[in-house]
Amino acid sequence: MELELRNLTDNYWITLIFVGAFVVLAITRSLYPRRFHEFFLLPITDKYFALEGKQYEVRHPFNFLLFSLQTISFTLFIYIILQFQQPDITEKHPWLLLTIISGFLAFVLIKYIFEKLMAVILNIQSFMDGYLYEKLSYANLISLYLLGINVLLFYSLPLTGSTIQAIIIVLLFLQAFSIISSIKRNNTIIFRNIFYFILYLCALEIAPYIILYKVFV
Repeated sequence: MELELRNLTDNYWITLIFVGAFVVLAITRSLYPRRFHEFFLLPITDKYFALEGKQYEVRHPFNFLLFSLQTISFTLFIYIILQFQQPDITEKHPWLLLTIISGFLAFVLIKYIFEKLMAVILNIQSFMDGYLYEKLSYANLISLYLLGINVLLFYSLPLTGSTIQAIIIVLLFLQAFSIISSIKRNNTIIFRNIFYFILYLCALEIAPYIILYKVFV
């Protein structure tokens, strides 16, 4: 099979980003081998939350390293989509990737603040801390899958509208799977506050991704 290499001369810096991302991944695995192993088993078992994640240490270095990879994965995917839609966009906006990274971080931060505020208003801080930690862990795992997909999109896979839509559908499916898994894990407290949780899902989980889909597809 012949590989299709795209703009490697112009986008050599993306190759450096990929190399850097895999170096960070290797460092994370080396520093926290047990935690990393249990983390990768999340789709099969929730042992990671029972042991490593029981204190909801969002600021743990392990989570910080993986979140940096999450930022790289999702922003590169958005960058690839924009390049596909407008091939000359990088000529008009040479700092496009930095702009996307800033927008992504702002989106995550604002969403996190609203989620914490809602938890305080509804007096469910303890539950929300655990739920947000689980959601962060699943998002980090999904981003590692996406990192591999980005490599294939940049170096090999035919880049078409159908390919992009299929990847987005898979990402949404994985996101839905993570939410359902968290609901099953915390069903008692969720059903005790079912109205507020549905409100939360609609306002802060479903709506933002629908908006992003409309913007980029």
